Amino acid sequence: MRLLLTRRAVLGAPAVILRSATQRRPLHQSIELNAGETASVRLGAGQPVSVTVMQVDERRDSIRNALRQTRVRVKVNGEEAWLVSGNYRLPVRVGGVQMDCPATRGLESNSTLKLWRLGKEVRLRLWPENSPWIEPGTFELPLKSRWFATDTQMTNEPTFVNGGDSPALATVYYHNDLDFGGAEGLEETYAAAGGLVVSVRNEVHPSYRESPARPRPDVIYVVDDRGWYYRYSHHQSIDPAVRLGERVEMGQRLGRLGKEGGAGWSHLHFGIQARQPSGEWGTEDAYPFVWETYVRKHKPPIIAVARPHHLVRTGEEVELDGSLSWCATGKIVRYEWTLSGGTRASGARVRHRYNRPGSYSEILKVTDGAGNTAWDFCVVQVLDMDKLAAASGAKAPHDAYPPTIHAVYWPTTDIKPGRSIIFRVFTYRARDAEETWDFGDGSPKVTVRSKPEPKFLLTAGEYAETTHTFTRPGDYIVRVESRNGRGETAAAHLWVPVRG
Repeated sequence: MRLLLTRRAVLGAPAVILRSATQRRPLHQSIELNAGETASVRLGAGQPVSVTVMQVDERRDSIRNALRQTRVRVKVNGEEAWLVSGNYRLPVRVGGVQMDCPATRGLESNSTLKLWRLGKEVRLRLWPENSPWIEPGTFELPLKSRWFATDTQMTNEPTFVNGGDSPALATVYYHNDLDFGGAEGLEETYAAAGGLVVSVRNEVHPSYRESPARPRPDVIYVVDDRGWYYRYSHHQSIDPAVRLGERVEMGQRLGRLGKEGGAGWSHLHFGIQARQPSGEWGTEDAYPFVWETYVRKHKPPIIAVARPHHLVRTGEEVELDGSLSWCATGKIVRYEWTLSGGTRASGARVRHRYNRPGSYSEILKVTDGAGNTAWDFCVVQVLDMDKLAAASGAKAPHDAYPPTIHAVYWPTTDIKPGRSIIFRVFTYRARDAEETWDFGDGSPKVTVRSKPEPKFLLTAGEYAETTHTFTRPGDYIVRVESRNGRGETAAAHLWVPVRG
């Protein structure tokens, strides 16, 4: 496709934009409505679709007043349904179309950043009933790691991995984009779409200074022929072939994942900015695009989903939800939970109470009718708010809170018996923690010690590293646990599939 540069100045758009002779259009249409409003939407050459927002229901926690779940009741062509906004949800079928709800205005009330740029109370996206969510052949995965190989922060989930989901912080960082955890300096990043590099290595192309691109040494911005801006942040290194004002191709290597730019933990921050119904540049939720592309490319028979995480008080009961898990054929026939303390439970949703502060990792195993299995883990962070207030007044310092933890391994795919695997871990909100690995294969436990950043306990200093080799094929559930000086623990699990 031949690319042209053309000038325009509309709604604050950049003076120069990337354009093709046939401008590519997304497969969906976005609309915004207030509760009680109705819109008529035409999808392509199809019949008009009537959409009404009937009700918006928010659930906030009692610790930070953070928005944990928003349900939106809609009527589409006469059919009613509840949509859950973000939080690892995918589009659903209702009224002869597919629809999701990327964001609602409730996020903006106490948010650190307001990047959705909502013009009304609710943003909805609509696709034709049998349409893919992203045009095949125009989108690739930004990483080659296994799906959910480690922690993620996605689709408006409050950031938590490095201890940031805390009342010690005045506002809530609802993560509007997608954070993929990974091994610093080992995991490579790739262009999800081809396009023009408009910002890299702390520079912005002069013609794009009014665009969503923001300069930083670790960040790359690429604009594609939809006019979407793709952000890739926290690189440890950027490939020399990625140059300002030049084109990158879909799937081209961009660099290596890191924790630069105030990341706090080793991950890729990937996101898309697009023109929204408000007329402003705002977040285009990429989660369905990445999910669909992963499933199309790798064809997993089953995927377990135990996310998002939870933040609760001691003594509070939590509903753990595995109902977002998916299988390619038939249905999931078993949901098996292994909870902290060895308790076992079954069912897509189970309830559990936590009486001690700490960071817990609960194991979900799902099985389909053909016997295919998959695992995921739900992080539950528990605070003793009475003890925190009594010990330190209104706002406790970060190390007064129980620790949190991030664990990662590499490689995450094509692991065979006898291959040496790198395992890394870091503990946050603690100055004196050490971490102990149990590899789940009967081998001796291994103790390591990560090195905290002395001045800021929400930023990773140096991850502790060890290696391990599995001698037999199998599905290994690896556990790592850290403990601070008060005896409060943080645990993480990793699923390591080893194939012969």
